[in-house]
This record gives sequence, structure tokens and C-alpha cells, in this order.
Amino acid sequence: MLPDGKMYPLVTRPSNRSGLKTLPVVIIGNGPSGICLSYLLSGYSPYFKRHALHPNPILQRKLEEAPEVSVLDQDLEYLSEGLEGRSHSPVALLFDTLQRPDTDFGGTAESVLTWWHEPDRAIPHLVLGRNAPGGAWHSIEGSMVTLSRGEWMGLPDLPFKEWLKQKRRGLKNNRATAEDIAQYYQHYVVKKGLQKNFRCGTVVTSVRKVSAESISSHTQKDLQEDSDSLWNSNEGSAEVFQVDGFFKSVEGDKEPFSIYAENVVLATGTYDNPTWLGVKGENLSYVHHQLSALEEAVKNNSVGIMTDPVLIVGAGLTAADAILFAHHCNIPVIHVFRRRVTDPGLIFNQLPKTMYPEYHKVHQMMKEQTAACAGPYEHYISLPEHHVLSFGKDKKCIFQDKNGCQKAYKISMALVLTGSNPNLSFLPNDGIDLALDSDQPVNPKRNPIDVDPFTYECTQEKGLYALGPLAGDNFVRFVQGGALAVASSLLKKANKNPP
Repeated sequence: MLPDGKMYPLVTRPSNRSGLKTLPVVIIGNGPSGICLSYLLSGYSPYFKRHALHPNPILQRKLEEAPEVSVLDQDLEYLSEGLEGRSHSPVALLFDTLQRPDTDFGGTAESVLTWWHEPDRAIPHLVLGRNAPGGAWHSIEGSMVTLSRGEWMGLPDLPFKEWLKQKRRGLKNNRATAEDIAQYYQHYVVKKGLQKNFRCGTVVTSVRKVSAESISSHTQKDLQEDSDSLWNSNEGSAEVFQVDGFFKSVEGDKEPFSIYAENVVLATGTYDNPTWLGVKGENLSYVHHQLSALEEAVKNNSVGIMTDPVLIVGAGLTAADAILFAHHCNIPVIHVFRRRVTDPGLIFNQLPKTMYPEYHKVHQMMKEQTAACAGPYEHYISLPEHHVLSFGKDKKCIFQDKNGCQKAYKISMALVLTGSNPNLSFLPNDGIDLALDSDQPVNPKRNPIDVDPFTYECTQEKGLYALGPLAGDNFVRFVQGGALAVASSLLKKANKNPP
């Protein structure tokens, strides 16, 4: 059964819906975005710390204008105007620079925010997630080191470095392991008293708009049959979101639930759905789309120094992690990727060498160890500007280069690590109608959900919000600004602002 939550019950179906109360907010996804938003909706408000000094003099002057007013209640567009940094989101840059004022310049200036707990401003909400709080961080191999510096992985008012010190651990090269981060997010939820808002082990299968009046007079089956549009919205009547899904019990049973919410926040990230190449034979059993398959193969001794090479497709950081892992285990690798090694869009060309020595090493291997020119690295061949044409049943893989020449290699297994897409199958039309380009699937880098930059509310569906990678914010340090924008918008809707 679900943990008891008297204030926020999950309504199992079928049920009598007469007099059913709706929740103000349901958050789908319990990763860093969902945790940060839950903290802000639980009555924790950021204020400008008196006598604090921000290195940006224009922002400092703006903050001094109303230090007695929570940042949540201020004009976020005005505060963020003119800020520049590594995100395209003005509010993400604002919240980041308030918490870590000079971090991009290697500084360690303290946050200029102080946090007050104002319980009367809390908005009842539920956070639904498949795993423990921390989301996809629990699915990543624990020893993997993060791309971002450790202090950038922290959430408001509990610095990651301080938590790590309590464990009597330090940061290796300023970076943290995935296991540390997953544990930190779980600790954060407990430390901040947010557990009552979290429902883990839940899978959402459907989110759609329904008429509030129809809830008490129709069964769920009727509601679905009455659907006259993708979102089943009826003009002229008050509407709420119906969130359906099931809870996975310890015994493995699936217990269905329905919740009704005035607002829904999408914070599901993108880890669920690895990208496929769409080539012949990609569904064969030796072709995999997650790094964990290589770890499993090493444990089972099905790949090793004497086996045929492992094929790794892709030129991002996950592919680099797979190469480093294989190199460490003396497993031969064929590495195929479409871009030139010198392409400025390649992530390796954007990372400082001193902070990321292991990724710099992979980049060196990619440059120096091509099939045409043997280099100093054993058991590794790089095939830049190549793509996979097909996977054969005999484990022969055919590649083609930019000139149309084809090569065949016998391999032991293939890892296609070319990114991942969000799984929005619980939304009408897979959420495509919400994207910037409504003819293409939602993609965190190329086609995020179209949101208002200062509220993160979907432009195509009022009451629906999107956070994190779904809205184009792909780093933990920047997803928190989106949570600030959503919380600010929801507080205004709930009239929970001070006069």
C-alpha cells in the first residue's frame, strides 16, 4: 500500500467521486527538479541576505531595493535582465548566481540568499516517482564521476560539499560519484522534512484535462469515452487534470490510482528512452542501448581481452564512459561516430582539460588511433565520420564512411549510446503538441517543451508546467531556476503572496 498521506490521498479506482477534492499541484518526477520544487512549495522562501554583497553590482542594487520581499514574490524578469552565463534561461541564471555568485570564475563566494520557513505559504502537493527520490541518479552506475563540479549538484540550503564532509569524504577533482549524488538527494528529502509529499514506486500512465463538474457524475470510463479533444477540455467549465497510474507494491502487484489536480508539473527528465539508430538488426540480442549492458557482460565474462571487440556508437559523455570502462578492463573497442574529431560541437572540445583529464584522454584516443593510423593505445580503433548501416545475425556490423566506402567488422556486442529522449507516452499525442516544433517529438536539446521563460508554464496548455531537460535545462545547477519560476507562478495563483 501507499504510505499514509492524510492530506494528499491517492484515489484508487473505481471510486465514488462525489465531493472529491482536487490537489493544487501534482509533480511527475522525483529527480532534482521535483525535489527542489517540493522544497519551495513546502513554505521555504529565499530572501536576500542582509549585508550580503553580490559581485554583480547591477543585480546587487536590484536586490537591495526590496530585501524584505521573498525572491519568489519579486519580478523575476526584472531581476534576471542582463544576466549572462552557461544557460539560455534567464531565471536559471538568476537562481544559480544567487546561490553560487562567482562559481564560473572558480570563486567560492557564499550564497547571498537566506532561507525562511513560512508554513502558512505552503501549497499542498504530491511528487510521484518510479524510484527513490533522486530519479535517474539511482539508475546510473554508482562509481561514475559527474560531468559537473560537485558543488553544482547541490540543492538549496544544503551545500553538497558540507554533506560530503559529514561522510568524511572529499571531492575527487571537484567532482562527485553518481552514488554520492543519489544518496545526497535522498538525504535532502528527509533532512528538509519533505517525505510526506513523496510517493515512490508510482508509474503515471495518463494525464488529461477533464471538466470538474463531470468528475462527480461520470465514471472514469465515461470520461475517456467523452474525450472530444486530445486534452478532453470542455470550454466554459472549470477544468482539472486527471492523473492516472499505478503503484508498484513490494509484492509486485500493480495498484491503480487516480488523482485530480489543478496544476501538473512535468519533471520526468530524459533518461527513460535511449535513442535508436533505426538500422537493420538493431533489435538483435547483442545490440544494447545502455552502458549497464557492458558492465553486466564484464561481470559474466562474456567479453574480455580475447573476445571480438565491443562496438561503441556515439561521441557523447556516455560513450566516453563506456570507452574508459572497456579500456580499464582491457576490452578491445571499435568506436564509431558521425562527427569530425575537431567539430566544435563535440562535447570534448568544450571541456577544460585540467578538470576533465579522463575525457581529454578519450578525445586523444579518438584523434590518434584511427583505423588508418595506428597510435599508442592498445585495443582501441576510432572510426570518425562513419555511421552504422546494419547489424548482422552473425555479429558482423557494416559501417559506411563519408565517401560511401563500406567496412565490415565482427564484434562481440554493440552499445548504441547516442543520447536519450523523454518518455511522455502518458500525455496525449506523446506531448508533441507541447513542443516548440509541434511536428517533431520532444527532445531536450533540439525540441524542448515550449514554456514561458519566467513561469515555465506550457504555452499550449495552461496549468501544465515543464521543468529540467523537458524545458531545455540539462544541468542540475540550472534546473533549480525553473523550480523557482514554477513556485513563484503557483504562489501567485494560490494567492499565497504577502500583501
